[in-house]
Amino acid sequence: MLYLRTFGELRMTDGTGNALAYPAKALLTIAYLFTCTDHTLTRQEIAAFLWSDAEPDQAGLNLRKLISRIRQIDESDRAPLEITQSAVRLRTGVLSADLQVFDELRPPMEKLKAVSELLQRDFAGSVRSVNKAIDNWIARQEEIHLSKMRQVLLEAAGSATSTEDSRTISGAAVQILEQNPTDEPVRAILQSLPGIAASRQQPAMPSFRAMAEASSPTAYGDPPDQRGLGRLPRLVLLPPTSQGGIGGLQLAAALVEDVTIELCALRNLSIVAPHTAEQIRRDSDKAAIIARHSISYLLDTRHSGEGLYAQLVFFPTDEIIWAMRFPMDAATLPTQRRLIAQHLASSVADELARNEQGRLSLEANPQAYHAYLVGASLIGKLTLPHIRRARSAFKEALKYNHGFAPAFTGLARSYTSEWLVTAQGNSELLNLAEQNAVKSIEYDEISAGGFRELGVTKLYLGDVDESVAALSHAENLSPHFADVIYSHADTLVHASRPGDALEKIKKAIALNPLAPDSYLWCAAGASYFLEQYEDAVAYVEAMKDKTPAHRIAAASLAMMGDRRRAHVYRQRAAALNPVFDVEKWLSVVPFKEQWQKDLYREGLLKAGF
Repeated sequence: MLYLRTFGELRMTDGTGNALAYPAKALLTIAYLFTCTDHTLTRQEIAAFLWSDAEPDQAGLNLRKLISRIRQIDESDRAPLEITQSAVRLRTGVLSADLQVFDELRPPMEKLKAVSELLQRDFAGSVRSVNKAIDNWIARQEEIHLSKMRQVLLEAAGSATSTEDSRTISGAAVQILEQNPTDEPVRAILQSLPGIAASRQQPAMPSFRAMAEASSPTAYGDPPDQRGLGRLPRLVLLPPTSQGGIGGLQLAAALVEDVTIELCALRNLSIVAPHTAEQIRRDSDKAAIIARHSISYLLDTRHSGEGLYAQLVFFPTDEIIWAMRFPMDAATLPTQRRLIAQHLASSVADELARNEQGRLSLEANPQAYHAYLVGASLIGKLTLPHIRRARSAFKEALKYNHGFAPAFTGLARSYTSEWLVTAQGNSELLNLAEQNAVKSIEYDEISAGGFRELGVTKLYLGDVDESVAALSHAENLSPHFADVIYSHADTLVHASRPGDALEKIKKAIALNPLAPDSYLWCAAGASYFLEQYEDAVAYVEAMKDKTPAHRIAAASLAMMGDRRRAHVYRQRAAALNPVFDVEKWLSVVPFKEQWQKDLYREGLLKAGF
C-alpha cells in the first residue's frame, strides 16, 4: 500500500516508508484527485488545474510530458494513477493518505488529537504558489479541514477526562479562533475549560470592532477576509528564548501558551495560534513573515536567571508599548503559573486597548502613514542627507493629513537632529522644532511623542528644567517606550545628573537591545561626565555610524592620555565640520552646571580642537 502525505511536505512513500521519486506536479495531481468526489478528472481538467495561466494547447502539451515521465516511473496495475486517452483516475485501492484521518471512525477525543496534530502542518506546505487555481484549491481545502476539525471539537468537548484532554481541546480551539475570532460556540468551549479566567472576568477593554468599523481600510496587511478576521488587532505571542542556558525554558513556554489561551477567550483580539508563532520565531526574516500574516502586535519573551521578560511591540513602528519581568521561581511556579498567566494576559489586553485607537488613526490615512514610515526609517540615521530626506517624507505625510501628529513629531526631531549634527548653534532650527512639537501635542495630547520632542527642544534651547519636566511627563505617558527613555536620559546628562542618565539609558538599551546609535552616543556622553572614559570609548566603538560621536571619543581618549587615537578622531571630526569652534559650541550646548563645560572643554582641547 502506497501512502500519500499532504500536510507539510507533499510526498508519497511505499510500504517500507521509502519516498518515491515522483515529479512534484505528479504528486500534486494525486493529492488533487484524492480530494475530488469520484477521484477522476478529464485530461483537460487536470491540465487547466496545473497550468491555469497557460494557453490550453500549451497546458495540454505540458500534461503529455508529465504523463510520459509518470509512465517511465510506474505503469503497472499497482501505480497510483490510471491514465487513459481522455481521463486520469486515482486507484484508491493501492493508496492511502493522511487526509483520511478526517473520515475515520474513532472516539471523539482520540480523533481530535489526530486531526489537531495533523493541522499543525500546512496543507501542501511544500507546494510553491504557481497559479490561482492551485492557490484557490489549497485555500479551499484548508477551510474544509478547519471546518471538519471544528465539528470534531464540538463532539469531543464534553469528553475531556484529563489535563491532557483539556490541552488538546484548548489547542484545537485556539487554531480555529485564529482564523475566525467570532466563532462563539468554540469560544464558549474554551471558556468552559478549568482555569480560564476570561470566562468569568474579562479585562476592561473598549470594543475594537466598533472602533475598526469606524475607520477606513488598513494601510498594511491583507483586506478583511470571509472568515471573520476583519479589522481586529492581530497578536502573536512568540515562544520564549533562553539566555545563558538557564533551565526552566519548558515551563516558561507553557506559561506563554497559557497566556495565549487566556487571550483567545477574549472577543476583541485575533490571536495567532502557537504552531504559527513557533514558525515565526524560527524564521530568519521575522519582519517579512509578520507582515505577511498581517500581524499588528507581537509579544516577545525571553527567559533568563532573572525570570521571564515580556515586551509588547507595535510592529509597524517597532514601538515597545509595554514590558514587564515575571519571577520564575522553580518552587512556586507550578502553582502560580495560572495566576501569572492571568495577570500577564490582563496586562497585555489593557495595553492593547490603550494603543488601539492610535493604530486605527494611523491606518485611517494610509498615504500619510506610508510617508511617515519612510521618514521614521530615515530619521534614526544621524547624517545630514538622511535627516533632510526624512523631513521631506514627514512634510509629504502632512499633505495627505494636515493634523497628523506623528508627522509633526518627526519634523520636530529632524530639526533638532540637524542642529546637533551641524553644531552651528542655529537657533532657527530649534524654533522650528519647538513649533512642530507643540503642534504634535495639540493634535494628540496623550501621545508621548510630542512631549518627548518638546523636551529635547527645550534642552537645546537651554531650559533644562522645562526639558526634564516634559520628558518626565512623556515617560509617564509611555513608561516602556525606549526612545522616550533615551531622550530623558540625554536630558539628564545635560541636567548635570550623568549617573541617573546612565542608569536610564541602560534601561532603554535593555528594552531595545539592538539599540540605535543615538542610545550609544548618549551612554558615551554620560560615561564621559562620570569620568568613565574607557566605557565612553567602548560605547562609541559599538556605534554602526560613529560620525556624530567623533568629538566625545576624541575627548575621552585625550583624557585617558591616548593622544594618537584622540588625534585620529579629531581629524575625522574636522573633516566633517572644519569650522568647528570649541568655545562657540560650548556657549550653545546647555549644561546646567559649569563643571560639565569645564570637563568637556578640557577633553576637547587636549584632543587638539
